[in-house]
Amino acid sequence: MSLPSELSYLDFWSLASGEQVRPDHLLGAHVTRQGDEDGVRFAVWAPNAKFVAVIGDFNGWSPFEHPMHRHELGFWHVFVPGARHGQLYKYAVTDHSDRTVHKSDPYGRFMELRPNTASVVWDEGSFPWTDARWMHERRPAYDRPMSVYEVHLASWSRREDGWYLNYREIGERLADYAASLGFTHVELMGVAEHPFDGSWGYQVTGYYAPTSRHGTPEDFKWMVNHLHERGIGVIVDWVPGHFPTDESGLAHFDGTSIFEYADPRKGYHPDWNTYVFDYGRNEVVLFLIGSALRMIEDFHVDGLRVDAVASMIYLDFSRNEWIPNVYGGRENLEAIAFMKRLNDTVHGRNPGALMIAEESTAFPGVTWPTPQGLGFDYKWAMGWMNDTLAYFEKDPIYRRYEHHKVTFFNVYRQSEHFVLAISHDEVVHLKKSLVSKMPGDWYEQRAGLRAFLALMWATPGKKLLFQGQEFAQSTEWDYAQGLPWFVTDHLEHRGVQTLVRDLNRMYRDFPALHCGDHAEEGQRWLVGDDADGGVYVFERVDPSSGAAVLVVASLTPVYREGYNVPVREGGRYRVILDTDLPEYGGFGTRQGDLVAREGGSHGQPFSLALNLAPNSVLWLIRE
Repeated sequence: MSLPSELSYLDFWSLASGEQVRPDHLLGAHVTRQGDEDGVRFAVWAPNAKFVAVIGDFNGWSPFEHPMHRHELGFWHVFVPGARHGQLYKYAVTDHSDRTVHKSDPYGRFMELRPNTASVVWDEGSFPWTDARWMHERRPAYDRPMSVYEVHLASWSRREDGWYLNYREIGERLADYAASLGFTHVELMGVAEHPFDGSWGYQVTGYYAPTSRHGTPEDFKWMVNHLHERGIGVIVDWVPGHFPTDESGLAHFDGTSIFEYADPRKGYHPDWNTYVFDYGRNEVVLFLIGSALRMIEDFHVDGLRVDAVASMIYLDFSRNEWIPNVYGGRENLEAIAFMKRLNDTVHGRNPGALMIAEESTAFPGVTWPTPQGLGFDYKWAMGWMNDTLAYFEKDPIYRRYEHHKVTFFNVYRQSEHFVLAISHDEVVHLKKSLVSKMPGDWYEQRAGLRAFLALMWATPGKKLLFQGQEFAQSTEWDYAQGLPWFVTDHLEHRGVQTLVRDLNRMYRDFPALHCGDHAEEGQRWLVGDDADGGVYVFERVDPSSGAAVLVVASLTPVYREGYNVPVREGGRYRVILDTDLPEYGGFGTRQGDLVAREGGSHGQPFSLALNLAPNSVLWLIRE
């Protein structure tokens, strides 16, 4: 029997007009009661289809049992008596050439394990959340420490038999580990359902479904709730820029291009073999905004890191042929309007939720408020990452010619709110692991890594580090294998792990290291011109109290005894961090009398004589 659902004209109008920002409350599969019968209501958008039927466990996968009813606004709907939670289903969509394709539900809440692609009727019910205090108190971290541990769930840790851990198992282990190292947040690489493991979760077919590789939606909620109970925020990577060409997914959903731009010069990414969303259609904009809100509202995640923003902004992104906008420019005005609405909607409905852009160009105003800007809270500092890694990868004998790359970030660091990110993209595809990027022998590489991390944690901006780099993983990241945790039994790896723990602790305990991230006075350069010596000296300053942390980086494999560091104030200083300590894997360079005396340089009245170990960083405070 095929019964129309009880959805009204106004329901469908709210979808077509762009008013309903939670379209998943109307579309998709919903366990409900209609009249005197229990069953499931199905609804889907397929405006150009000739015929649509829902098929599944409840009707022997026959397209003749439950044909759907077409609404004049392009939506199809049906109520199936007797259908229930846990049953598999798809939509049999027939186009006007009489070709029928079985499609996953774009709004499906759960999907069966790949390589199968059916959606699952899922009645989530009410989850016993215990994170009310966390949700009430969360807010943007502009003046607070924010240290993010990026994780690929499938490779962070695995069971002994090589299979995936459940979300609940991951939640317990990840909370313990992240808390022990002092990270404030974890960031999860693509957790929305995706058919191909090798896409790492960035070619999504289930925008409303956490991947079934690790369990059910309730398991995912448990993981987020547990991390919150341990005081750790959760950020999820979200991919609104493109989607895969898989026949079972969004591609040519009703036989025509409804989710993607029809013209391949605008709607196809040649680099990724993916389609680009049509940001000019209300239904597509709602689909994406609803997906974002589902993650934030239904799963309590604290923020989204929006993938590949530059590919959305620019019509000529990685294309030889492209279509200019109405003004002849290369900006995708529809995508820009979408991002502004997305951020306004997320922030308006969920105060304290973070929106973070992976944006790799100099497009202005990414983190400015709307309407002038795009409205993100943060953007990744891709320029800082490229410059700093380029410097550290150089043989030290040539670093004098690249000296400016470490100081250049100071020129523009106030133009946006930045996250200093060393992400998965930097340690894969023959780019080598972070420690292996460093020149020299194994000891020099580890010293270089420790110096890099200490300089990164001292630089204005929030922090993000990808899994494995915190213990000097020497091999490239492999998405199909768990991390080599056994290496932490050895001091050469455990020492770097200990350093990261101390960096996070001091970053949290000393306001000067996080309060002035976005203020001009938050960083005061003292020595930025010693290219031959490879020495950098600056202060991080708390604008409200004036308290400062002195940072001295010596980035050549040369020991420098009695190096005179200019400082603003005289008196005794104390080392609070030394990357050359034996417990970190260093030699333990001894310091002399740490008293700043008159007779400085670089316009400063005092100087402090320090012994600088090769490839090392010191943090000091004035007592």
